[in-house]
Amino acid sequence: MSAQILVVEHEAGCPPARVATWLTDAGADLDVCRPWAGDELPPVTSYDAVVVLGGSMGANDDDRHWWLGPVKELIREAVEQATPLLGICLGHQLMGVAMGGVAEPSPLGQQVGLYDVGWLPEAAADPLVGDLGPVRGIQWNHDLVTKLPDGAAALAQTPQGELQVARFAPSAWGVQLHPEADELVIASWVEDDRAEHDARGIDTDALLTEIAAARAELDDAWRPLAERLVELARSADR
Repeated sequence: MSAQILVVEHEAGCPPARVATWLTDAGADLDVCRPWAGDELPPVTSYDAVVVLGGSMGANDDDRHWWLGPVKELIREAVEQATPLLGICLGHQLMGVAMGGVAEPSPLGQQVGLYDVGWLPEAAADPLVGDLGPVRGIQWNHDLVTKLPDGAAALAQTPQGELQVARFAPSAWGVQLHPEADELVIASWVEDDRAEHDARGIDTDALLTEIAAARAELDDAWRPLAERLVELARSADR
């Protein structure tokens, strides 16, 4: 039985990419909704799971991007209905805000490159990420969830305490990392950030080379996340 999964895309430069491949390979049928291009958000009840992707806008920019408020409402509806839900980067931040937490610019500045995922003890028994083990992931973000909503659990963080993975509700997860992105997607983001990187002494081209060299590692690390989401979508009792 195919799992019907809604994917919410916020801009052309942030496609589902690798995650789309892994979800379809695992037997899911994807409906990619592009509200930035005029698509209307469909009802959550039509789907077995939802994925909310990243984007360059902020989670509090509702006045600049009309669909962000409705996406937050969609998130709350998915949580209420126990529809499995995965937020990636901006999607993770939107989940945090929608549930009553805080997302804001990181006080330590933009995170870029490959980061070790610092799993916390609670992650070991988690139904989505508990089997991932030691992994690295791509982070490319200015903002973070700095305050979790009531009832949410931190599952991974950096050594500086910056949130990387959270469970916002029993069937709702957010990852600050970018499991979906490959070097081609990242390359499309580079020019907007190159001046900032140069000012901070970051070699952007070296980052892209490192990410490209880690492709097989990252695929092996994060494919199970998509496969497990499909399993949860198929087994969800709603």
